[in-house]
Amino acid sequence: MKEQGALTLANGESYAGELIGTSSVEGEVVFFTGMTGYQEVLTDPSYRGQILVFTYPLIGQYGIKQEESESHQIQVAGVIVQTLANNGTKTDLADWLAEADIPVLTGVDTRSLVHQLREAGDQLGVIESAVSKKQHQATGIAAVSVETVKTIDVPDAVGHIVCLDYGVKKSMIEALLARQMRVTIVPFDTATSVIEGLKPDGLLFSNGPGNPNQLEPFLPHIKQLASHYPTLGICMGHQIIAKAFGCTITKQHHGHRGANHPVRHLASNRVFMTSQNHGYVVEAKSVESSELVTAYEHINDGSVEGLVHPSKPIMTVQFHPEANPGPTEAMVVFDQFVASVLKQEVAYVG
Repeated sequence: MKEQGALTLANGESYAGELIGTSSVEGEVVFFTGMTGYQEVLTDPSYRGQILVFTYPLIGQYGIKQEESESHQIQVAGVIVQTLANNGTKTDLADWLAEADIPVLTGVDTRSLVHQLREAGDQLGVIESAVSKKQHQATGIAAVSVETVKTIDVPDAVGHIVCLDYGVKKSMIEALLARQMRVTIVPFDTATSVIEGLKPDGLLFSNGPGNPNQLEPFLPHIKQLASHYPTLGICMGHQIIAKAFGCTITKQHHGHRGANHPVRHLASNRVFMTSQNHGYVVEAKSVESSELVTAYEHINDGSVEGLVHPSKPIMTVQFHPEANPGPTEAMVVFDQFVASVLKQEVAYVG
């Protein structure tokens, strides 16, 4: 069903378009700059509850392939595009979104909208229909974390990683499996004793949606675990480990979104193009008085993109080394992590 609709931002700015679906939703309005990878982004738990604006003018042109999804369902609350392709096939993006009851606002001046978000900063917005309203979707980490412990075995495994799931992407797990790591995914609030009972060789603190301050009660638990096992934190995992070890987290003006962010590894001066989706950042000044040191920085704005502990095998990255969508050159981060788990030397170490 199509009708007139609009996105209204918290600052009062409104963007009209044609609404596909009869839903009304609200969420943080963010944008993605990649030309491809819409399926992976839409199913990425990091985007849970957000309204996603695609900057590329035509979205859906190559359809849907179920095995490319990053989770078992579409995670966004709503989609905004300039033009939504309709290929009339079983793998059509428009039909896939409709089946999941995800509203799509098309015909929007996305160029102007993204300019507004860059100038005014990330903010809440509402996609509204004149005809219907919908109960808003559950948001936050509790909505995307697994409910029970799940183990994925791999032939000839050489190690065992426990993933604390704040909204982990499938491709992160696949990156570990490809490196002969058996992986056990546990709910984000799993007790320390349960994790210890799983006898991990290392821990992954995953990506996830929302404000890292929602995990404030778990910080002592997070620090205790990270202090006792080789640890990798990605995106949300990076932020909460940083916070647990004494860093301060602040809200960014408009966040880092998309698949073309240049990041420098300070020790080697190597530069990676990376995929990112976050609206919070580790305050660079706060790192100086914490237990951690900066390992990566964003070339464009100098913000903290990764941390390491000077004496413990703890490493974190703000960007997504598994990409998908996006460049894969930062996958070396998983090589580093597995090497620390196996107590091996690697050519490139943060």
